[in-house]
Amino acid sequence: MAQHQHTEVLIIGGSYAGLAAAMALGRARRRVIVLDSGRPCNRQTPHAHNFLTHDGEAPEAIRAQARAQVLAYPTVELLAGEAVAAQRQGAGFVVRTADGATIEAAKLVFATGVKDVLPPTPGFAEAWGISVLHCPYCHGYEVADQPLGVLGNGELGFDFARLIHHWSPQLTLFTNGPATLTEEQTQHLHHRGITIIEAEIQRLDHAAGYLRQVMLAGAPPVPLTALFARVPFELHCLLPVSLGCDLTAQGLLQVDEMQRTSVPGIFAAGDATTPMRSVAVAVAAGTKVGAFVNHELIHEQF
Repeated sequence: MAQHQHTEVLIIGGSYAGLAAAMALGRARRRVIVLDSGRPCNRQTPHAHNFLTHDGEAPEAIRAQARAQVLAYPTVELLAGEAVAAQRQGAGFVVRTADGATIEAAKLVFATGVKDVLPPTPGFAEAWGISVLHCPYCHGYEVADQPLGVLGNGELGFDFARLIHHWSPQLTLFTNGPATLTEEQTQHLHHRGITIIEAEIQRLDHAAGYLRQVMLAGAPPVPLTALFARVPFELHCLLPVSLGCDLTAQGLLQVDEMQRTSVPGIFAAGDATTPMRSVAVAVAAGTKVGAFVNHELIHEQF
């Protein structure tokens, strides 16, 4: 990487949203640099779904094809690296990378995604995205009508169990400690044939990430095909916050309908902006942000 570069648009994050934005801007004949650290959130997931023409493909295969197609546009450059500092400079911005290079740009697009904060339960991280799953719309069809589990408690646990029950009646709700369900919720779950287990989870027994059984403290193991869980997350990149971008109540980057953040000149797209985490949603947002960035540049330059 050159030590100092200039571009019209710097896209930080080179997965689905970032690459889609780069394609839209490349087709608008804008000079674009995509800076990517190579740590997509779904890098462990074997198959992507709900993305027309690519249903069931490996996420990395989709990214590889996207990179090749984006780089066919001569004004788009893809750089490997991590942005570690950013500041406003004149009418634009300057970003410093981990290897000490700097990139000046008129506009910034953050497509940096989120990082899931996984519990320390042995086996959880190894099975995350493979058989420990967050989204039934992404992965529910493949495990339908098989023994499934939901990790949750209280109102959130009840709501998640109600959702997952649509895919399989063979369902167990693991509260991982004393249940905080209401009596009415407990009765409703029992009426639907959903087992409630309060024993603490000791570890997840799996083979290469594919779940075999849930090992419990003081209770027999429970064979499962998949466990659905909602885990906390944090922004993969905090540079937007350091630049003054507002966050939503959920801790995501706040954007308007044109993918603009609260800071003029800074846009964002992808998982860092929405709880709807899917390849299709990220690509759509990236395409939209590319068009709106180009529109703003035209408005400023014409």
